[in-house]
This record gives sequence, structure tokens and C-alpha cells, in this order.
Amino acid sequence: MKHRDLLKRIGIKWRIFGGFAIFTLLILVLLWMFQVVFLDNFYKFIKTNEIRSSAESLVETMNSDDFIDTVNSICQNTQINIMVTNEKGQILYKFFAMPTGIAERFSRVNSPLYLTQVYDVAESQGGTYLERSQHGGPGMGGPQRDGRMAEPETILYARTAVKSDGTKLMFLLTSNISPVTATVNTLRVQLTYITVIMLILALVLAVILARHISQPIVRINQTAGRLAHGDYDVTFEEKGYREVAELAHTMNYAASELSRTETLRRDLIANVSHDLRTPLTMITGYSEVMRDLPGENTPENVQIIIDEATRLTTLVNDMLDLSKLQSGTQTYLRENFNLTQSLRTILLRYSKLTDYNITFSADCDVTVCGDELKISQVFYNLVNNAITYTGPDKVVDIRQIVHDGKVRVEVRDTGEGIPQDKLNDIWDRYYKVDKEHKRAQIGTGLGLSIVKTILDMHGGAYGVSSQEGVGSVFWFELDIVEE
Repeated sequence: MKHRDLLKRIGIKWRIFGGFAIFTLLILVLLWMFQVVFLDNFYKFIKTNEIRSSAESLVETMNSDDFIDTVNSICQNTQINIMVTNEKGQILYKFFAMPTGIAERFSRVNSPLYLTQVYDVAESQGGTYLERSQHGGPGMGGPQRDGRMAEPETILYARTAVKSDGTKLMFLLTSNISPVTATVNTLRVQLTYITVIMLILALVLAVILARHISQPIVRINQTAGRLAHGDYDVTFEEKGYREVAELAHTMNYAASELSRTETLRRDLIANVSHDLRTPLTMITGYSEVMRDLPGENTPENVQIIIDEATRLTTLVNDMLDLSKLQSGTQTYLRENFNLTQSLRTILLRYSKLTDYNITFSADCDVTVCGDELKISQVFYNLVNNAITYTGPDKVVDIRQIVHDGKVRVEVRDTGEGIPQDKLNDIWDRYYKVDKEHKRAQIGTGLGLSIVKTILDMHGGAYGVSSQEGVGSVFWFELDIVEE
């Protein structure tokens, strides 16, 4: 377990270094194996296949006029000696690439008996016979010196065939296998130098690569540690490989969003603290007056306490509703209801606000599918927001517009308007345009976040258009359901 934990803690630099070093060692081991250890076996294997292939070429062309040209070509290109005999061991043709090896001895000895023996052995083995020896054939001994072969190894390959006229032939191909000891020694010396040079270059290259790859990640990790401790002004260097640069870009975006969220969170705490403290102060103050001063226990003072307690309850409920909506723990019903009639019913409750001129226009009644209670909460919040920020004329204009199978509800006020660079931020949970915090006459300041969350749940569209000094228009859209 400790060994595993230690491996997990190995840095990326050393992992890259180790992997590159192992890869280099494997390459060098393969070079040694194929160029030194197995070189002799490879050479004999290739030479044997070359003789077999040449014999087959002779068989294919023995009935053609190109036979002699084929034989000469094989002798010149492959250094293979070729003899053609009949089944009785009589030599018909002989083509020697060089005056060495078993074929030369055969030509001098001109032994039909031996050639007949070879023919019979080849026929008994399906038409082929292969022999590697230090001398020319079976039973032909050879001198040795100090336990080592005195002559190069010779390959003898016999291939029998029958011509188109019925003549039985044997193609006898021989070739010397040159000793590769000197070649191996040369390669061994060369590979020794190559191994040393490759190891040095591999170590240097591995260190450079490991450092080049790991340094940006190390810097990102160090900067991320500062971010984790609350330093949101950090900047990640977007350098290095593409993946590292993209990671740094993502971390910069995350740092920016965290900084923005932290600022908005502080604003929320300040705003909510103000909203909570104000009604609590009013409740405490009026209660103490009613307790300490005779004659102050009046219905008017009691009503003030009730109103402030209601305002406090509304603020807490809005915060809880927003938290539930955004966490996804609060479900909603989907049912068809008359949106136009629902809006009219809600606006009747604002009729007691005689100081405000609230108008509503709709060209027809429409039916939508959704949670009527939550859609009414959307409308309540937009109307309350308009009442809070409308201009001195206290005009709030509400319109219902039908187009392309959708219904749009617009709530227009005549307030100071919202700067264009703030329009995309007003829907955020912690954002408030009025940094000095204007206490709402109706509502809590969290209404637009609730509107956004509910409409997202219903798949509805929403937005705002505003002009400073003229006012703002908040709107939302829902699909119409045909009755």
C-alpha cells in the first residue's frame, strides 16, 4: 500500500523522464538482439530462402528459351553456384559464380555416384534436399583447427524436376555462408558507442521534455492553490501545449466567476441584512413604544408591527423559494389554465394601491400549460419590480401580446432605466443594480432571480429592454395551448 501511494505521489516530470528512459533502453536492447545476437541466424535464414527461391525460378523456366539467361542472372546477382544433372548423376550444365565451395569440388571430382545419391535422397523427400555442412556433401569429412571449422559453412540445395519431354533433372544449388564473426564484432563496437551516445542524448532530452511539460502544470497548480485560499485576483499563464493553455484559460474563467460570485455574495449579505434589520428595528421600536408610553397601544401601531412582520416573512419565504427552485428540490405542476384571467385576478389585488396607475391590455384570452401558482409568482415579481422602480408618475403598463403560437406578457415602467452593460447581470441571484440599496416598497429584491428560475423550469423565454431616463420593459413568453 505504501509503495502504491509513493508511486501516486511521483511528479509528472519524473514520470515522463522514467517513461522516456525505459523506451530508450528497450530500443537499444532490440538493436543489440537483432544486430548482434541473432545476426548469424538471420543471415542463414535469408540465404536459405534465397537459394530455395532461385531453385523454383529455375524449375519454372527450364522449358523456356530464357533458361540460360535466368541461370546466368541468378549466378551473377546471388553468387550461387548451379549445376544441372540428370537422374544418373551426369552433369548437363554447370554455372559457377565463383571458383569456391562444394560446386567447384563436384566439378573437379565429377562424381556421378554422389550426384545419384543426392538425387535419390531428394526424390524420397518430395523433390527437395537441403544440407548445411562444412564441406561438400554427405560423408565428406573436413579438417578442424582448435575446435573451429576450417572452412566457411556451405549450403547445398537439390531440387528435382521433370521437363516437358519427360527428362528428369536435378538442380543442385550451392553457396558459401560467409562467417559473420567479424561483422558482429564491428557491430558490437559500433553499438557500444551508439548506446552510450543514445543514453546521454535520451537523458538530456527526457529532462528537457519533462521540464517543458511539467513546468506549466506546476505553475498552474501553485496559482490554483492561491485561488483556493481566496485570492481571486490570480492570473494563470496561458502558455505551453494546447491542452495546458486551455486548462489555464478555463482556470482564468473560473477565477473570474468566483471573484464575481464573491462580490455578489457580499452584496447579497449587505442587502439582505438591511432588509432584515429594517423591519426588525421597526417591530422592536413600536413594541417598546407601546410598552413604555401610555396611550400608544393603538390599532395603527399594531398594524405597523403586523406589516413589518409580513414584510420580514415575505423576504425569508422568497429566499427559501429561490434556494429550493435553484437546487431542483421543488417540483411544479403542469396543467392547462387561462393565463389572461389569472393575470386579471392578480391585478385586482393591486387595486388598493390608489397611488399607482396600473393598466392592463389583452387582445384575447389565452391558455397555457404550466404551474399556475409559479407563473403567477413570476407575474407578481415583475409587477412588484415595476412598482418599486417606476418614475414619479407612478405608471405601470402591462400588455399581453399573441404572436406565432406564443403569448408575450410585457411589464413596462417609467423609471430611471438600466445601463446596457448591466442588462445581462440583473437576472443573477446575487446581483443588484442599485449598489446603495433602495429598500423595496413591495418585494424583496430577489424577484428577478425567482422569475428566471421558474421560466427556465417551464422552458419559457424572458428578457428586458431598457433605456436610461425612459424606463424598462420586462417580458416573458409561453407557448399557447389550443383548447
